[in-house]
Amino acid sequence: MKRLKIAVLFGGCSPEYSVSLQSAAAVLQNMDSNKYEAVMVGISKTGDWYSYTGPIENIKNDTWFDPEICTPTVVLPNRSEPALLVFGRGDMQKIHLDAAFPVLHGQNGEDGTVQGLFELAGIPLVGCGVLASALCMDKERAHKLVQAAGVAIPHSIVLERCANLDIVRAKADALGYPLFIKPVRAGSSYGITKVTGSEQLSAAVELAFQYDDHIILEEAIPGFEVGCAVLGNEALLVGEPDEIELSNGFFNFKEKYTLETSTIHVPARVTAEQREQIKESAKRIYQALDCQGFARVDQFLTPDGKLVFNEVNTIPGFTAHSRYPNMMKAAGMSFEQVISSLIELAVRK
Repeated sequence: MKRLKIAVLFGGCSPEYSVSLQSAAAVLQNMDSNKYEAVMVGISKTGDWYSYTGPIENIKNDTWFDPEICTPTVVLPNRSEPALLVFGRGDMQKIHLDAAFPVLHGQNGEDGTVQGLFELAGIPLVGCGVLASALCMDKERAHKLVQAAGVAIPHSIVLERCANLDIVRAKADALGYPLFIKPVRAGSSYGITKVTGSEQLSAAVELAFQYDDHIILEEAIPGFEVGCAVLGNEALLVGEPDEIELSNGFFNFKEKYTLETSTIHVPARVTAEQREQIKESAKRIYQALDCQGFARVDQFLTPDGKLVFNEVNTIPGFTAHSRYPNMMKAAGMSFEQVISSLIELAVRK
């Protein structure tokens, strides 16, 4: 049987460049080589695209860029010829693609931009399309749509860069402390601060505006965060929900990738009834935001048993130790099976 050629994209012009390298390396190492031939596409921090033919380990340790094994490449926009154009020394090679798997996180990769490029070229895309990717990256608009679907959301206020500190202080006082200040469009907890008093506002606002020109002030929800791995297009498969146990603070970038003072429990330590409620709510959110392929849906479970929406990650962390693969593993799917299922969903669609 002829193997399908799958472009696996890594890196990217995003603060989450390093996270992408780890996720993509894990995807490549767990892709079924009997079914698929990986076409590795590295995107530099400055946004330049390269066809990469070196070892996967060099992606993982960020030594992948080498002119000897990296050749400039672009996506051919002709829908009749789904392919990459690779510009070698004195020649040009056309590599047919059966699908593209963007293992990119954050801006310029998870926000609909790359998805639009492949949809324009008629290349089947693993994961969410343009609309869902853009919506889920935008916390304000995602919250509004999810609320319209009947799911509770945190109270929040969005401010533009022109807002002065007096306005921020008045809005924060109206929400009450503690609260979170976040960029509206960013991932991996970049630019997020948990604020417990007005004296912290100035630094928190300055940090958030480093990642976006709109920020969101959001109430802190009591309880703990629960996640759900969702896989599918029309028929949805949901992994076992997980639970984040924090010893202090919040699940920031450092905690997400080191777990120094926090623990992730899979399955979540909740009742059977709550587990089903979490799954059903996750599916409702997934569908309300037009997600396809896969996504991780994060919610809060309050002490009185209420579910409150947090966010959707359309390309969540994808290492063997990441939350999404572990939730699917708890539901009986290996990492290799998950990747194969995602590719087949894209090709069939």
